[in-house]
Amino acid sequence: MEKAAERNPAGPAGHPGPAPGDGAPAGAGEARDGVAGGGQGGPAPGVAPAVAPGEPQAAMPAVPQAAAPAAPQPGVPVAAQAAAPAGKGQEAGAGRDLQLVVVTGLSGAGKTQAIHALEDLGFFCVDNLPPALLAPFAALCRQPDSPVRRVAVVMDVRGGDWFDQAVEALQELDQAGVFYRIVFLEASDEALVKRFKETRRRHPLAPQGRLLEGIRAERQRLGALRGRAHVILDTSELSPRQLRERIAQLWGGPETPRLIAHVVSFGFRYGLPADADLVFDVRFLPNPHYVPDLQPMTGLDDRVRDYVLRWPSARRLLEQLQDLLDFLLPQYINEGKTQLTVAVGCTGGQHRSVVIAEALAAHLRNQGHRVLVEHRDVERSLAERAQGKRG
Repeated sequence: MEKAAERNPAGPAGHPGPAPGDGAPAGAGEARDGVAGGGQGGPAPGVAPAVAPGEPQAAMPAVPQAAAPAAPQPGVPVAAQAAAPAGKGQEAGAGRDLQLVVVTGLSGAGKTQAIHALEDLGFFCVDNLPPALLAPFAALCRQPDSPVRRVAVVMDVRGGDWFDQAVEALQELDQAGVFYRIVFLEASDEALVKRFKETRRRHPLAPQGRLLEGIRAERQRLGALRGRAHVILDTSELSPRQLRERIAQLWGGPETPRLIAHVVSFGFRYGLPADADLVFDVRFLPNPHYVPDLQPMTGLDDRVRDYVLRWPSARRLLEQLQDLLDFLLPQYINEGKTQLTVAVGCTGGQHRSVVIAEALAAHLRNQGHRVLVEHRDVERSLAERAQGKRG
C-alpha cells in the first residue's frame, strides 16, 4: 500500500508550505502527523486523508480528519499546483526562479528510484549532498546564467554527522526565499528488512549487522526532517515502477514521461553499439555495395532506399520489425523504461542498415513515440572507402 501525504506545515518561521488547494493527486496519499504552530501535533490545516476506496489502512497512529482541501484548479497541472508558494518568504513569485525538491527518508525506502524518476522528468539531480552545501548550491542554481531551473537533491544519514545540519540548511533556504518541497520516503520495518536481505547491503546505522536496531535508530534521527516534509510516501507495497509513477504524478505535470526510442544504424565491422537494447542484423538483404552507381551513396539517398526496399525480403522484414516494436514498446513503457536503443546493423553501416533504421524511425514517430536517429558509421565507412580509392 502506498501512502503519500501532501503536507502543509507551518513549521519554523519561514518554512514554505503549500497554498490552499495544494495537494497530491486524489488517491495518491493521506495526511499524516500534521505539523503546525512551530511543531505542535495535529493534522496539517486544509489537508484531509485521501485513501483509495477499499484500500486497507496501514497500522499508523490515528489522525483526526481535517477540513477538506480546496478543489484542484481546473486546467492547472498537478505539479504546478503542488508548487504553489505559501508561507514567509514564499509570496507569489518569490524564489520561483528555481524549483527544488529535497528527497530524504529511510535507507531502503526507494530514494534512488525516486531521484532517477525525477531525473527522467528533467530535474538536475545530486545524490548524497552534504546539508551544508544545500544553500550555496541553490544560490548557484539561481544565478541568471544557470542552465538548470528544476533541481532535486538527496540528503540522508549517509552524510554521517553532516546530516545533523539538515534542518539548519533548510532554514537557510527559508531565509533566502528559495522555493522547495521535501519528499520523505519510508517503509515498514518488515519491508526494509526484506530489501536489505535481498540486496545484501549494510544499513548505514547498523555496521555490526543489527539491522532492526539500525532502522529504528534512523527513524528517530529523521524525526525532525519528517516533520517538515510536504510529501510522505510509504513504499512498503510499491514496486519500483509504481514509485516512479507516484513521483511523476507529483512533479511530472499532466503527462508522465514518454519513452524515447533511439534508433541507430551501425556496421558490424566496427562493433556493436554498447548501449543497444535490441539488435537486428540485416546483412542478409541484397547489398547496394555491389551496384557501382550506388556504392558511393548512403541509405539516406532515395536511389539506395528504393533499391533496398524493392526486394520482398526487405519489405517483409520491415513489416515484422514494425509489428515487433509495436508490441514491445508498450510493455517497456509499462515497466517504467524511459529509453530504448534499437540497433540495426549491416556490414559497413552505410546502406542497408541506414534504410531500415530510417523506416523504423518513421514508423515509431507515426505511432506517437519520441524518436532519436543516429547513423553511427556512415561517415566512417565513406572515409575508409575514400582512403581505399586514394591508396
